[in-house]
Amino acid sequence: MGKYFGTDGFRGEANVVLTVEHAFQVGRFLGWYYGREHKARVVIGKDTRRSSYMFEYALAAGLTSSGADAFLLHVTTTPSVAYVVRTEDFDCGIMISASHNPFYDNGLKVINGRGEKLEDSVTEKIEAYLDGRAGEIPFAKREDIGRTVDYAMGRNRYVGYLISLATRSFKGMRVGLDCSNGSAHAIAKNVFDALGAKTFVIHAEPDGTNINEDCGSTHIGELQKFVLDEGLDVGFAYDGDADRCIAVDENGKVVDGDLIMYVCGTYLKERGQLETNTVVATVMSNLGLFKALDEAGIQYEKTQVGDRFVYENMTQNGHRLGGEQSGHIIFSKYASTGDGILTSLKIMEVMLEKKMPLSKLCEPVKIYPQLLKNVRVKDQKAAMADPDVQAAIRAAEAKLGDDGRLLVRLSGTEPLVRVMAEAMSNSLCREVVDSVVQVIIDKGHQTV
Repeated sequence: MGKYFGTDGFRGEANVVLTVEHAFQVGRFLGWYYGREHKARVVIGKDTRRSSYMFEYALAAGLTSSGADAFLLHVTTTPSVAYVVRTEDFDCGIMISASHNPFYDNGLKVINGRGEKLEDSVTEKIEAYLDGRAGEIPFAKREDIGRTVDYAMGRNRYVGYLISLATRSFKGMRVGLDCSNGSAHAIAKNVFDALGAKTFVIHAEPDGTNINEDCGSTHIGELQKFVLDEGLDVGFAYDGDADRCIAVDENGKVVDGDLIMYVCGTYLKERGQLETNTVVATVMSNLGLFKALDEAGIQYEKTQVGDRFVYENMTQNGHRLGGEQSGHIIFSKYASTGDGILTSLKIMEVMLEKKMPLSKLCEPVKIYPQLLKNVRVKDQKAAMADPDVQAAIRAAEAKLGDDGRLLVRLSGTEPLVRVMAEAMSNSLCREVVDSVVQVIIDKGHQTV
């Protein structure tokens, strides 16, 4: 993790951590960096946060002042930016979003020409420029100044691409969508309607400040109630930029990323489409997923937390399916990033092809109780290196034995130490997590 860029871009409170000047400078650098041998073409998308409009114009000004052309997708999803970049010959793309964070945060996710998260080698150069360590970049003059282009057609092509991936009509299916008052509101219903579903939508009225507010993939209770009240066959909740999907089955039960990977992984294996017979998960995935995959004869690999690490593993080893418990699911045959709407379409495919409700498809997975607590700390590395903290971790692991596990890790986007336990009971989870958290607090590492 660099000074500005974490595992998912440059993120922080708008005009406090991530300022409009930062956005202008990032645009200046990218316009120059990709335009050294030709006129650079950069596509920009944004979510519905109030500050996203400000950052969009700042980026466009930076890009064009360095000689690049800026193509504006307007409100759209992160995976749509990745799709447009990799299919329409752009040098890079920028998504303005802080994903599932509150409205007052924002972020810049830079995507390379292959539709993947930007390489660390390039983000290091951006950081050097932001810190004044890379020299001046010349301004473009006269006919070399770039232009801005309304590129809503790129988003429309992405919608058409999603529709083309469906294997069956959704006619007769009653589907609920929680759009999180974010990017999905402009796309998801159109896709499901076009495929014939009876679509019921909540939280699709963004006002600039209500994105992710008690809704979407991180606040699933609203969708659970909605599915039950309306008698729906299934529900899907997205986050602010729609690169995550969490499902709800017909009984109102949550189907998270682990269960989604199981449902889709076993389906692909049955049809001979799970190349390498492997699912890529992260260290945060539940033990229940791994045990169920063992029973199904499917191998798995574990990566660091972060969809970029999942995708890197998949591309290096030729794996087709991977993701995170939080709902970032990657189908590498179709996309280079997690894609919430694509994930919901693939779940629909399994349900329709197997003629089974989602609850039945998830039955073989027995999820272990899991508890995660975050501790905001002054210095992540100092907290983890503390001998007393390490001793508390070893004691907790010994208490869990072979019937559970403890994971203590540093957040890649915030100054947090995350303490997670899985065990045979909720009470044991609480006991071991609290024992570690309390030592971190007692040793003075916590900050408000």
